[in-house]
Amino acid sequence: MREELAGFTIGVTADRRRDELAALLQRRGARVVLAPALRIVPLADDTELREATRACLDRPPDVLIANTGIGMRGWLEAAEGWGLAEPLRSVLNGAYVVARGAKARAVTRAAGLADQWSPSSESCDEVVEHLRQRGVLGQVIAMQLHGERQPECTRALEAAGATVIEVPVYRWAPPTDPAPLHRLVDLVAGRLVDAVTFTSAPAAEALLRAAGDRTETVLEALRGDVLASCVGPVTAEPLVRRGVPVSAPTRARLGALVRTIVDELPRRTVTIKVAGHLLTLRGHAAVVDGELRPLAPAPMAVLRALAQTPGRVLSRTALLRTLPRGADEHAVEMAVARLRAGLKAPRVVQTVVKRGYRLRID
Repeated sequence: MREELAGFTIGVTADRRRDELAALLQRRGARVVLAPALRIVPLADDTELREATRACLDRPPDVLIANTGIGMRGWLEAAEGWGLAEPLRSVLNGAYVVARGAKARAVTRAAGLADQWSPSSESCDEVVEHLRQRGVLGQVIAMQLHGERQPECTRALEAAGATVIEVPVYRWAPPTDPAPLHRLVDLVAGRLVDAVTFTSAPAAEALLRAAGDRTETVLEALRGDVLASCVGPVTAEPLVRRGVPVSAPTRARLGALVRTIVDELPRRTVTIKVAGHLLTLRGHAAVVDGELRPLAPAPMAVLRALAQTPGRVLSRTALLRTLPRGADEHAVEMAVARLRAGLKAPRVVQTVVKRGYRLRID
C-alpha cells in the first residue's frame, strides 16, 4: 500500500490549522476525526492588553519573551489599531528578545526585531533558567502569554529580581460546539481511534476535562492502545505528568508531527499468518496479503479479540464482551459473518462447534 496510514483513525484536537493537519493525515490515507478541544479568543480590544502595552511604553523592557507567533502578531496588530505600533516596536527593539519557537521567531523578525536566543526544548523552564543565568536583577521583562498565565515562570523570574509585565493577547475558550470533543472522548475510551494529535498543552488538558468521570479510562487508553502524538515537549507535558507515553517530533512542526505518526503507527500493528494469508490489523481495517479491507466496528472488535490470542478458541460470551452494550449472542454471529465477508477470506475465522471461534493459525 502506498498510503502509509490507510486503515488508521486519528483524532485531531487542534482548532487553528486543524484543516491543514487533517489534510496532511488524509493525504496519507488516514481517517480523521475533527474534535477541536479549545478555540482561541483574541483580545484586541481588551483593557488588560492595552494596559500591558502602556506599561511597556512607560518602562521599556530589557527582555522580551515572545511565546507564540499568533500572540506576537496579535499584539502588534492591536497596537497598530491603537496607533501605538511604532512606539511599541521602538521600545521592543532595544530588548533582549527570546523567541520560544520558530513561529514566534519568524513574527518578531518580520516586525524588525532581532531575536537573540531560543530554547532548544521550547519550554518555559529552559527560558527561565537561561535568563537567570544571564542575570535579570532589576530588569523589566515583557512576557507575551500564550493563552493562559504562567504563574510559575513569572514567580521564578520575580524571585530572581525582575519585574515581569504579562502581556495577554488571547485566551483559550471551550469549543463553540462541544459534541465532537465528547465524541472523541467516547472513541478514545472505546479504543476506536489509533492516535490523537495535540498541538497545545491546554488542548490536552481540555480533552481530559471533557472526559469527566472517565478520565482514568481515557488515560489508560492513551497509555496503551491509543497513541498520543504531540507537536512538542511543551504540548506533551500534561500527558507525560500523568504517565502517558507520547510521540513527538524533534522539531515542533505539523509536517514533522505527521511523519512521527507515519513512523510510529504501523510499528504498533499486529501481523500474523492465518489460513495461508498474511493478516495485519489496523485501526478500522485489516490488511490481507497487502490489500486493505475496511471493517465496521463490531467485526473489527471481534477480529482484534481473536488476534490477541491467535489460535485460541473464544466463546460467544467472551466475544460478546467486545461488542457494544445490549448486544446478544446473535450479534456475535452476525459480526463473525460480516468479518468473514469483509476480509474476503472466509477460512481465516474458524467455527469450533459448541465452543466458539478462533483464527486458523498456520
